[in-house]
Amino acid sequence: MAVTSKLVVLAAGIAVCLASCAVKGTPTWPGARLNAALLTAEDFPSGVRFDRVVEQPGQPDGANRPPPMDSEPEGCADGLTKDIAASVERGPGSSAKFAVAYDGARIVMTVLTDALDLRRLEATATRCKLYLTYFDEDSQPILMTTTKMGSPRPESLTYQQTMQLRGTESSVYFTFENVGEWGMFGIAFPTPDPAISVKGSLPQTFLDVTAKQAQRLGQR
Repeated sequence: MAVTSKLVVLAAGIAVCLASCAVKGTPTWPGARLNAALLTAEDFPSGVRFDRVVEQPGQPDGANRPPPMDSEPEGCADGLTKDIAASVERGPGSSAKFAVAYDGARIVMTVLTDALDLRRLEATATRCKLYLTYFDEDSQPILMTTTKMGSPRPESLTYQQTMQLRGTESSVYFTFENVGEWGMFGIAFPTPDPAISVKGSLPQTFLDVTAKQAQRLGQR
């Protein structure tokens, strides 16, 4: 399995495991409020690939993600995912998700109708600042580092997670944030795609998208 593919598998187990038009007027029911709060294709430059991810009714968000890998300390491979599940409802009516792809970056954002437990998430990220994980019991340990990044918004936690495998480093980026009563989290992967005309670079493109989504939520 290639290094990039392995990193995608790791990241899916860590945080999140993709159009539609914004609703006009003053929406009141949860689905309409979520639609109005989410960024749309019109918020991105022409050429960026935008996909609204529609969840299946009765199926919680993330239900099909791969099982977590073993880690030292224990629980670091899926600790942040468990923190999200413990603090908010996810799935149709409780969360909405979209993905955007640039040549160089693929970003998945989820907006929630409830606020995240940021203290719990930060505590887990701190505990798992440095950990080892394994693809299976016979594989060599993989070193993972979780580094907190600065943010101009006080209710935002942004991290760079780096995997060191066979002398090669690869990073993904993720964020957790509350804006008023709303919560949001996102993840970004380094994914070159020459078929997309708009270039993206990490972490800057990810920071730009998360700032724009936070601004949209602040207007609700």
